[in-house]
Amino acid sequence: MPRRPEDLSPEQLRFVPQKPVRWLSPRTLVDTSMRFGLARVFGGYVDKREIIGGRPQPVYDHSGTDELWIDYVADIGDGFNATYSIAYLMAQNELEVGGERLPRGSVLVMGGDEVYPAGDWVEYEQRMKGPYEAANPGNPVALYAIPGNHDWFDGLTAFARQFTEGRTIGGYRTFQKRSYFALNLPHRWWLFALDVQFDTHLDQNQIEYFRRAAEQMQPGDQVILCIAQPSWLWTAEDPRSFDRIDHFIRDVIAARGGLVPLILTGDRHHYAHYAEVDGVRHLVGAGGGGAYLSPTHTLPEELTAPRRSVPEPDAPEREYRLTQTYPSKAKSLSYALGIFARLPWLNKGFVVLMAVVGLIATVSILEGTGTFVAVTAVLIGAGVGFAHPGQGSRTTRHYLLGAVHGLAQTALAWGGSLLVKQADDVSWITYLLYLPIIGLAGTWLVGLYLVVANRLGVNANELFAGMSVIDQKCFLRIRVDRSGATVYAIGLDRVGRHWAADPEGAETDSWIKPAEPLKPRLIEPGFPAAHPAPAEAIIPRQSAVRRFMSQAGAWFTGR
Repeated sequence: MPRRPEDLSPEQLRFVPQKPVRWLSPRTLVDTSMRFGLARVFGGYVDKREIIGGRPQPVYDHSGTDELWIDYVADIGDGFNATYSIAYLMAQNELEVGGERLPRGSVLVMGGDEVYPAGDWVEYEQRMKGPYEAANPGNPVALYAIPGNHDWFDGLTAFARQFTEGRTIGGYRTFQKRSYFALNLPHRWWLFALDVQFDTHLDQNQIEYFRRAAEQMQPGDQVILCIAQPSWLWTAEDPRSFDRIDHFIRDVIAARGGLVPLILTGDRHHYAHYAEVDGVRHLVGAGGGGAYLSPTHTLPEELTAPRRSVPEPDAPEREYRLTQTYPSKAKSLSYALGIFARLPWLNKGFVVLMAVVGLIATVSILEGTGTFVAVTAVLIGAGVGFAHPGQGSRTTRHYLLGAVHGLAQTALAWGGSLLVKQADDVSWITYLLYLPIIGLAGTWLVGLYLVVANRLGVNANELFAGMSVIDQKCFLRIRVDRSGATVYAIGLDRVGRHWAADPEGAETDSWIKPAEPLKPRLIEPGFPAAHPAPAEAIIPRQSAVRRFMSQAGAWFTGR
């Protein structure tokens, strides 16, 4: 076991604690856009799932205990303070929250986006592997993971090397050989975790693997389904968004008589719990493992998934109602209004970018009518391009909001040109003094646009990405026992900011401890996620001979 660090220097820790990703910095914007585009284009031609899909992989058996605890976390590998705070909480022997004593999970499931801004081995080492090894250097925990879109940015190469080659991360041991897996849990429960690769169709190797896993199920067995994106949120704009998951449930699980009372996902960096109306299925988004906070005030109160569409006119629609969010919608909205201070302060490179854009636009306007028209067209086009939908297709409101934003930036530059004309002698010094003014004003105008657009369902991700809120983090702790599966959502209002090394701790103690105690809490009371148990569930599994003898005894006694 590696020696315990004596201080928090990178040499002692063997990794460099990272600051949160600045998503609106020009470098990150360009790099992420290029990686995302290449991954979407070439991922369709070189599907890494097909390459690693030939590796033999069993269904991993965790059914040998009467009670099993599972931790679920997603969207984790960002800044150290947030990532390590959650890793530290999960690594403790138990947590006392809401009057409950919840022991550490013996299984940890990572639900996607294990690293930011893009999957490569350096980012995995610094942002995920290092913090998790420091949090749990020795307690044995089985670790499984599925990739999210950021893990796919390098074609899944770094993810596969990290999670599919039997590596250890401190006390965490990986077993899976592919980017998806199935777990056999106690009391006829299962966990199926899918790799949907940018929400595309499942590859044939993956489908065949889960069909073989489902062959081990009995009618009435219950499945926890893990996916990387909350596709149920987008059915209003794109009725087909949930079709792939619905087909998988019907064709693979329901075809064997299995039931799916619980679906887990990350991708959106908050907690959102939807409960089925007049049903028992729960849709839970819990992407609070370390990445910047996502809004909750824009979440629909009710949704339908799946939804009938032209290719699916007979889809069995299910209605859901939002029961809990974290942060609350009011808290989320209050965060949104902080964009004007946080955006320029945290994204100074973006201010520089807006200064350059504003200066070019101002000079072009000063040159005459022709260049004025040209810069207006360019800014409107840029505004429309920036107003992307995230999921689904563009609608009229995207084009309208983008055009208005472009016109507003043009008007700002025109106002700036009038200001420049007021100078007695316009020289390079005038423009040098003008740069910070137009840069800050342009950044604030972007912030105003994001606040307005966010309320209309456009650019919600960019609004919160620009603020990099590191607090309001969460993970799930799930108990599987004879009564079924109980989900405990654990929130952390404020992550740690100050840390201390613990060189004298036991071998299994966390290397780094918070200078002030972290204060986790239950987001909502633990809720059961189970269909009514089948009658045979109360009978312990028996061999065929013992089952026959038991039945024969019942016949002779007349019971």
